Formats: sequence, C-alpha cells, structure tokens
Amino acid sequence: MPRKIEISHRTIIFTVLFLGLLWFLYFIRDIILQIFVALLIMSVLNPLVTKLQKFRVPRVISIVIVYVAVFVVLGISIAVIASPLVNQTSNFANSLPKYLEDLNIPVVIIDEVTREVASQIGMLPSQVVKVGVSLFSNVITVFTVFIFALYFLLAQESRNKQVEMFFNKNHSQRIVKTIDLLEGKLGGWARGQFVLMLMVGVSTYVGLLILGIPFALPLALLSGILEIVPTIGPIIAAIPVIIVGLVISPLTGLAAGALAFLIQQIEFYVFVPKVMEKSTGTSPITTLLALIIGVRVAGIVGALLSVPIVLAVQVFIQEFLLEKDEGKK
Repeated sequence: MPRKIEISHRTIIFTVLFLGLLWFLYFIRDIILQIFVALLIMSVLNPLVTKLQKFRVPRVISIVIVYVAVFVVLGISIAVIASPLVNQTSNFANSLPKYLEDLNIPVVIIDEVTREVASQIGMLPSQVVKVGVSLFSNVITVFTVFIFALYFLLAQESRNKQVEMFFNKNHSQRIVKTIDLLEGKLGGWARGQFVLMLMVGVSTYVGLLILGIPFALPLALLSGILEIVPTIGPIIAAIPVIIVGLVISPLTGLAAGALAFLIQQIEFYVFVPKVMEKSTGTSPITTLLALIIGVRVAGIVGALLSVPIVLAVQVFIQEFLLEKDEGKK
C-alpha cells in the first residue's frame, strides 16, 4: 500500500517565502553587486584611512584625503596613457594582418582577421550613441559604488555598536571578528593583486622598450591585466609580444619570448612570494577555477569578483561551519 505524503501548511509557506526571497535577490542582483564592490573598495582603502588616523587626523578628513588621492592618481594615469594607448592599439590592430602575412600565416586566416578588424572599425560610428549611453550609465554606477564605499568607511567606527544592537555580546564579537577577517583578506588580495599587475606591466613595458619592440604600451597593459589569471594569463599575453618580435627578426622574436619567460619566472619566484606574503594565500588552482566559473556566469564582472567571492565563502566556512563541527567533537 503506497504511503501517503502529507505536506504541512508551514512547509508550503516556508517554500513560497524561500522562493520569493531567491527571486527578490535575483531581481536586485545589480544592487547586491554594487554593494559587494563597495565593500571591496572599503577593504582596500580602510588601512590607508587608519594609518592617517594614527597621525591624529580625524577619520572624516582622512577619508576625504584618501578619496582625493585615489581620484587624482586615477585621473593622472588616464591622462598620461590614454592618448598613446589609443594610438598604439589602433596601429597594432591595423598592422596585425600584415604581421600575420610576414609570418607566412595561411591566407584564409589573414583574410578572416582583416575582415573582422574592418568590421569592428566600420561599426564604430553606429555605436557612438550606444557607447555614450553606456558610458553615462557606467559613470553613475561607479559614482554610486564609491558613495556606498564612503558610507561604509564612515560607519567603521560605529560598526561594533551597530552589531551589538542586533546580537548578544558573544555573537556580536564573533560577527565583528569575522568581518575584520574578511576585510583583511579582501583588502590584502586586492592590494597584492594590484601591485603584481603593476609590477608585471611595468617590467614588460621596460623590457619591450629595451628590445625596441613597437606597441610596447598596449602589450604591457595586456600583460598586466592578464596577470590576474594565474599560469594561463602570462602565456596568452606573451603570444602577441612574440608575434611582433618575430616580424622584426627571428632573433627579436626569440628575445621577446625570453623576456616573457624571464618576467614569468621572476613573478613566480620573487613577486608573488613577497607581495602575497601577508595576503590571502589562495592557491592558483582555486583562483583559476573561480575565474573560469566567474567568466561563465557573469563575463568580465564575474571574473573580477570571483576570487573575492571565494575568499568570502572561505571565511564564512572557516568561522561558522568548521568551528561548529569542532565544537560538536
């Protein structure tokens, strides 16, 4: 005789509410993403604010100084590299078919590359309006994220009291400890990753200038950006460098490959151990898997946020699940 399965009203209500919560979180996913990025920025900037406070600078003024310094550095960096970057990137895109032809690449591939480059250039006028709207929307989003980060920085001093308002003393101390650990890991990873990208980019740029390889700025920028992808990133970044070097001469191509290999070895044995010594210690395999899944789920944004999300999950498991299991033992 088949068993009769009874579902209580509480189970139905709980299921409906749970599904409704999931739908609501998906509906406001953009806002959640902005808040998460703001928390990441706050984790990066908070140590600088704290250091200024040690010199008896009020926290509000310290935050203003850090914000102004960040925007000044970003503005100067963009102003310095924007024009040569655009020019060199455009010249490289236009010269790429000729480079492939000089390397005796099959005509079919050359024609396909040329057609793709031409189509992308031809689409530029029709995309002006869309780019303008997108740029305006992105500016508003970036502004919103920095406003969120500003409020998070301002709320740091009263954070412990706010947590104690909702939880008892023991739970509030544990939550504050978890938040501090998460901020330390996120901030350490972000600062360390930025330093690594800067080191690799600058090293590549100087090496390309010494070798006399053209398009040094976009190639170095590509190397710096792809540094965020362990193992595979430097290999992908080395391919266009070697192609440009081979067009000049086989010896220059060999030197370009040697430069990429040398920078990768210095990065692996010198840069990473020194920079990440006090950082998160996340393994390259974990980072690579997180990046692949992040790209699959949310594209570039997913790639940028995949590692911070993994760090947050690791902290949560370490502080709540593992400690709870140890307590039962």
